[in-house]
Amino acid sequence: MKAVLVREFGPIGQAAIEERPTPQPAAHEVVVDLRATEVNYPDILVMEGKYQVKPPLPFSPGKAGTGVISAVGSDVSGLCVGDHVAMQSEYGTYAEQIAVNAQNCHPMPAEMPFAIGAALGLVYQTAHFALIEHAAMKPGDTVLVLGASGGVGSASVQLARALGAGCVIGGVKGARNAELARAAGCDATIDLEMDNLRDGMRDQVRAATDGHGADIVIDPVGGAVTKAALRALAWRGRLVVVGFAAGDIPTIQANYLLVKNITVSGLQWSDYRERAPVWVQRVQQEIYALWSQGKLSPQIADTLPLAQFEKALERLKEGRAHGKIILEP
Repeated sequence: MKAVLVREFGPIGQAAIEERPTPQPAAHEVVVDLRATEVNYPDILVMEGKYQVKPPLPFSPGKAGTGVISAVGSDVSGLCVGDHVAMQSEYGTYAEQIAVNAQNCHPMPAEMPFAIGAALGLVYQTAHFALIEHAAMKPGDTVLVLGASGGVGSASVQLARALGAGCVIGGVKGARNAELARAAGCDATIDLEMDNLRDGMRDQVRAATDGHGADIVIDPVGGAVTKAALRALAWRGRLVVVGFAAGDIPTIQANYLLVKNITVSGLQWSDYRERAPVWVQRVQQEIYALWSQGKLSPQIADTLPLAQFEKALERLKEGRAHGKIILEP
């Protein structure tokens, strides 16, 4: 089978398509013939050796995808050859096939296209855990999503809207990204490149919420944007740190937390995949149900063949994706 192979950590251009042995399932695994693979920002960090988990070299990147089960391990029950599944793994989905732990596979609705199933995977899982488990979102809450045109951002906007948020505000850079955020469901957008972001974000959030502020902030950006968002939170607001796409890890000033009874938490979703797979399976089915009800519509910018993985990653790295990019092995 063909797979993207990383032989040493470094620029994404060092990786190349190579022939690899056909995977065989261990007792607890299934082999999935991949039909669609998510392209996510962490893939770049993994390839560059900057992610919190470094796979053993050589490896294929990619954390999520969809496909058809072609082989089943001896201890697996509930999954069969021919089943259409979505799956998540620490790495390995930039390939034609992957052997994966059966507990990390999720049966897809029969009518769901493979590309849609892939797009509803990692980023929607992250958004769901951030909103529900960490931020304890309630219907009517005001949700501020930073990086609202990105993968996790767009998923957070759509899920917040589907789950009954009263007002959804998107923090974005540029007119095109503001347009995408509104298409995903934002009631208002804030320019993250404004002068005096520290005060300007707070003022604009208050203006959009009749002075209330944001009950929840979903933050995959980091840096100065995080510091400004803390000031935009309402009393007893909750900020969930999802990542640091800006490249700068912020320092949280504890006096803000004390004065306004603010809660800040961090989310590394892969821990849930490894520690609580049944929980993840339940959440994935909830996400599929919302899609079946017409409440979720992932924004797919492009589908590209696996051989164009470098092009896909460069677009993502440079902020030119404008929606989810899917690779088709």
